[in-house]
Amino acid sequence: MKGIFVAALLTGGFFTAHAQVQFSVNIGLQPSWGPVGYSHVEYYYMPDIDAYYCVPRHQYVYMDGGQWVFAPALPRRFGGYDVYRGYKVVINDPEPYRHCDEYRERYRRYRGCYGQQVVIRDHHHEEGREDEYDHHWEGDDHPHGHAWGHYKHDRGDD
Repeated sequence: MKGIFVAALLTGGFFTAHAQVQFSVNIGLQPSWGPVGYSHVEYYYMPDIDAYYCVPRHQYVYMDGGQWVFAPALPRRFGGYDVYRGYKVVINDPEPYRHCDEYRERYRRYRGCYGQQVVIRDHHHEEGREDEYDHHWEGDDHPHGHAWGHYKHDRGDD
């Protein structure tokens, strides 16, 4: 019996388990108004207008008449909103708009935080030189994709 157990252990040692982790980098798909430092983004949540942007589809997601609408542009009622200055929260959950109450509550403190994020369009540094945004999100394993205590304006209450 011991021999069978040892043989099974040895045989099992020759077979290795391979975990497939699928993680795509979509830096090139992110809009120029997205915050820097993220190698993968599914959605941006914009607390100021309670709307989302779906990066893979290049569409805004907002409530209209009780329905979630996907559109290439924001509706007229958001005409005064500046996507470059408004705060964006990175969300890597599928269909976050289906849990809008949760995100609205969690990120309400970011409403009115205009100009507090460096956006991709404005991120420049010397070639070969890293800055504080380049690796702030390495080891990205947070389920919501948003850097808790990120950048230089950590609010300390996450």
